[in-house]
Amino acid sequence: MQDLLDKLGRREAVVGVVGMGYVGIPLSLAFVEKGLRVHGFDVDAKRVEALQAGRSSLRHLPSQAIAAARATGRFDASTDTAAMLACDALIICVPTPLNQAREPDLSAVIAAAESLRLKAGQLVVLESTSWPGTTDEVVRPIIERSGLRVPQDVLLAFSPEREDPGNGRFETRTIPKVVGADDPASRKAAEALYACAVERVVPVSGTRVAELTKLLENIFRSVNIALVNELKLLCERMGIDVFEVIDAAATKPFGYMPFYPGPGLGGHCVPIDPFYLTWKAREFGFTTRFIELAGEINTAMPAHVVSRVQDALNDRRLALNGARVLLLGVAYKPDIDDVRESPSLRLIELLERKGAQVFFHDPYVAEVIVQGKTHRSLALTDEELQRADCVLIATQHKSVDYERVVRFSRLVVDSRNATRNVRDGREKIVGA
Repeated sequence: MQDLLDKLGRREAVVGVVGMGYVGIPLSLAFVEKGLRVHGFDVDAKRVEALQAGRSSLRHLPSQAIAAARATGRFDASTDTAAMLACDALIICVPTPLNQAREPDLSAVIAAAESLRLKAGQLVVLESTSWPGTTDEVVRPIIERSGLRVPQDVLLAFSPEREDPGNGRFETRTIPKVVGADDPASRKAAEALYACAVERVVPVSGTRVAELTKLLENIFRSVNIALVNELKLLCERMGIDVFEVIDAAATKPFGYMPFYPGPGLGGHCVPIDPFYLTWKAREFGFTTRFIELAGEINTAMPAHVVSRVQDALNDRRLALNGARVLLLGVAYKPDIDDVRESPSLRLIELLERKGAQVFFHDPYVAEVIVQGKTHRSLALTDEELQRADCVLIATQHKSVDYERVVRFSRLVVDSRNATRNVRDGREKIVGA
């Protein structure tokens, strides 16, 4: 451990990042900016080729940042794991989705751990979100198959990723980094590693604490979004504007934090992470009823939005079956190109199942595949707006002119309150 600490102190340590995606690339750049050498590893040869050429595979991260890192001579990417033996620390940043049964899928974590080329004296850190115990129960046994022991030969820690693509207020360097390890040496080494790249490191007593910290952060969001989604359903029946209620409540300077309803949850964290904890809780004979109820409410929101579209068309003597529906936005949140777990994909599926002709416009997403069918983004022309029987706003991209949308559309179903500032044509707008 002391050799590693000395190298980190001199900024001479070499860091390997396994997984060049939404987490791995920004993390790599943060280390490079602080003077460390980084080897990036990924199984996707095209992604590696782009990085080597100084091109970004992430829309919210400009290619100039990749090119600048490459120009320093301290960053490269490869599919060849041999360079791992030259690394002092290896950080696993691979996805942890759910399988078809909505259970944790750790295949990428297992594959990444099995791909590690290890030697004595290295530090291994898992960043992939998972249930409490993953680092110790899954990753550690794989490491020790090599004959190296934790912590006698190899150090092991967990540090949850906290990336928020498209967030202009925070970046990897300024987001506090939680670090947990099950032995003092691993914890101290992991603290020193991340102190090289981020402004604040927050150590916790063990890997399970760090793993559950990440789950709590996103379960907190899931539960509160479910609360306002349920309130939204009630407000519709009571004839009350739920967004006005939330904005009024948000004027309270203490004891309240605003969350907003929508057509469902998207992204790789909030819709998925609660299921990792509910799955693990069953091992202890415990049912996380509150968390599971929140998941049920949020999962049901796309069907509710489709019902609102159907009712709005029916009020105008039109059927959803055969109607032309133009969906605005398929990314899971504004101003990014990420469609992972986006409720828009579920909306397309449900609308088509009811016979609607569904088209979409998204300035950041060129195409999506839903149930094996490819949908390509249309230009948002006046003619396309006029052709649609219903325009459904699913993502409130800032670049869209919602006054023009309302002006040229016959019917607008707004699930995001994106048209709140539109004054003319309010009679065309239906909340969802």
